[in-house]
Amino acid sequence: MNSIFNKLKKDKQKMIVNASIKEFIKSGFDNASTNEIVKQEHISKWSLFNYFNSKKYLYCYLISYSTQILENMYEEIDLSETDLFNRIENIGLQKLYVQQNHPEIFDFLKSTIEEESLEIKSIIEQHVSRIYEDGRQKIYANIDYSKFRDDIDIDKAIEILNWTM
Repeated sequence: MNSIFNKLKKDKQKMIVNASIKEFIKSGFDNASTNEIVKQEHISKWSLFNYFNSKKYLYCYLISYSTQILENMYEEIDLSETDLFNRIENIGLQKLYVQQNHPEIFDFLKSTIEEESLEIKSIIEQHVSRIYEDGRQKIYANIDYSKFRDDIDIDKAIEILNWTM
């Protein structure tokens, strides 16, 4: 990313990021239109490509931006809490906070997992899959599972709790 983008006002950066995320969610990488992004944000195409050298570079920035938000969310989770249900409640509150402040992030990350474009598939697998796996390992470490009966499959129970959350 060009340092020019970093020099923009935070509000302008956020508007460009949000417009780009919405376009990639709606159309996928291959069909996303930079024309739609610039039209929505009333900037020139030259400016967009001055900030980001290509559509691929913009997409990679959005992946980095989104995964950083998730990493920050994981850092806010109280890992000293060993009760699974209390920890899940804390995770839910952290996700709600992210959803309120970055409403498109979870949808964007979900869309990256479903992305078919071979041009960016390896980038997605390298960054997005890693953040989800690292986060899952972190948030379920050092949990007290004593509230579960012995005949309960704990991995299955956690999977159901994740779906519910």
